[in-house]
Amino acid sequence: MTGSSPSGGVSGPAETIVNGRRLRLVAGDITRFPADAIVNAANESLLGGGGVDGAIHRAGGPAILQECRALGGCRPGEAKITTAGRLPAKYVIHTVGPRYFADPRGAPGVLAAAYRSSLAVAEAHDCLSIAFPSIGTGAFGYPVAEAAPVALKTVIDYLLNGERPGPTQHEPALPGRTLPGQGLKEVTFVLYDAGTFAAYAGALSRQSAQPGRLLRLS
Repeated sequence: MTGSSPSGGVSGPAETIVNGRRLRLVAGDITRFPADAIVNAANESLLGGGGVDGAIHRAGGPAILQECRALGGCRPGEAKITTAGRLPAKYVIHTVGPRYFADPRGAPGVLAAAYRSSLAVAEAHDCLSIAFPSIGTGAFGYPVAEAAPVALKTVIDYLLNGERPGPTQHEPALPGRTLPGQGLKEVTFVLYDAGTFAAYAGALSRQSAQPGRLLRLS
């Protein structure tokens, strides 16, 4: 595995191969990252906010908000899709993470659901690549050292085991592929600052070192 510190734009990377799919970490600005879909760490209204949410709406332009207004909000752990507007992506997938301090014990399950729902929505729309921010670790207060292993384990399990969301409280059933993880070819975490990148890089190394993990570091 290789890595470097954020220096503006998109840099990195730290990479691994999961079941023939590329999983990587880069440091940079997700609004500048080219992928079929980028994920927005949204709030329940889907009407914009601060942090990644606000940055995506500003960079993508009013077309994103226009489509969001028709979606009727989004519950924690679920995901909904819109145009990407002016962003270098086809779609924005909006997902809502847990408000950590409201329910720390329930937060890991909701966070995992947000990642799984986003992956399934991407595959249902024939996306081959998807880029995530660090969901929940901004204004929603999830400690990044705790969120990183949940995020990476969830994505790795999805790609290894083909675990499809729902229907559950957080993850409604979705149409589309019957073999989750088979459509996606690349999953990237685009991480904005050095501390977040370091937390995810450490968590990825630990995941890759677990016995029975069919991962290959590069």
